[in-house]
Amino acid sequence: MHRQPLLDMLKQYVLQHPDEADVAERIGQLVTNSPECFERHCRPGHITASAWVLSHDQNHCVLVHHRKLGRWLQPGGHADSDSDVVAVARREVEEETGLLELELVLSQPFDIDVHRIPSRVDSAGSLIEDAHDHHDLRFLFRAAADQQLILSEESNDIRWFSCQEVLEVTGEESVLRMLRKAGPEANDE
Repeated sequence: MHRQPLLDMLKQYVLQHPDEADVAERIGQLVTNSPECFERHCRPGHITASAWVLSHDQNHCVLVHHRKLGRWLQPGGHADSDSDVVAVARREVEEETGLLELELVLSQPFDIDVHRIPSRVDSAGSLIEDAHDHHDLRFLFRAAADQQLILSEESNDIRWFSCQEVLEVTGEESVLRMLRKAGPEANDE
């Protein structure tokens, strides 16, 4: 079953983060019960993957200002039929940041999250997309030095942030949790 590697990954995650077993169980239930969990049309939600990318010196992380959601977030997106969630996270970083030289720091997710995506309507009030959940697997990457960030059409802005700068642009617990788990560490800048 193409879903088994993800289920195994979630079991490993719970061993490392037993306090997050409820979130892992929720994702595991989706994967077990929804053969199309890697498709964006799967409801009530589907699998996504994202990345927390540290600079080569680990003093900064990259965030994108998401065009649809209007918030600073880590790069990430839909699996679109790909059950290799590490590959999905890497692809999304490359597409959304232009960073091509990336080192996968951990082969397992360092964070997981289930979050609600609000419904979207067009200017006439017609439904574009219904509300649904993203069951997100997050991976830790380190970027090689001397790479230029490239803004994608999906974002309003993109840049490297110190720990303090992240705290200044977001209070979103999901992002702050990744900051606490992976850095960059707070320092005197």
